[in-house]
Amino acid sequence: MSQVKSLRKMFQIKIVLKGSKPPVWRRILLPNDTSLDKLHEIIQITMGWTDTHLHQFICNEDYYAIPDDEFMTETKDERGVKLSTFLKREKDHILYEYDFGDDWLHEVILEKVMPDEGKTTIYCLKGVGACPPEDCGGLPGYYHMLEVLSNENNPEYEDIIEWLGEEFDANYFPLAETNEILDKYVNKKN
Repeated sequence: MSQVKSLRKMFQIKIVLKGSKPPVWRRILLPNDTSLDKLHEIIQITMGWTDTHLHQFICNEDYYAIPDDEFMTETKDERGVKLSTFLKREKDHILYEYDFGDDWLHEVILEKVMPDEGKTTIYCLKGVGACPPEDCGGLPGYYHMLEVLSNENNPEYEDIIEWLGEEFDANYFPLAETNEILDKYVNKKN
């Protein structure tokens, strides 16, 4: 058991929503033996998604997800597959795709490898930009939404406000709240 602990490292990863301008990203500290299915939960929480759509990881040329015969017959089971299988050195990366209709593609980049030092808590160090709302039409729909919201005289403005159901600030990222949610739903499972 002590030998396993000595092999454990902490990874600092950066999750970037590909194509977002300005970039929407999160910096996370997590154990290197975090499984892909747990990483999915972490990405959902830290990015602000609601986990209401299918997802997959693209690692090298293989696809990993929760197997579903109806949708992904050539997908490997993500459960139990460790992040360290694919991320070994700084700048190594994998892709995470969420919602195959809106096609939210994220790059997961290994920024630093650090000693474990007995820390197993997963937390978000920093984030930039709000997560786009679910089902807004991918990046093109998101940028259209932001354009409409920038002009109260736009004929679509009231419809977008009603659809959102609340104010939307594209620059807001709730770091403390995100870490509280990670503690409640991810760290409690460790």
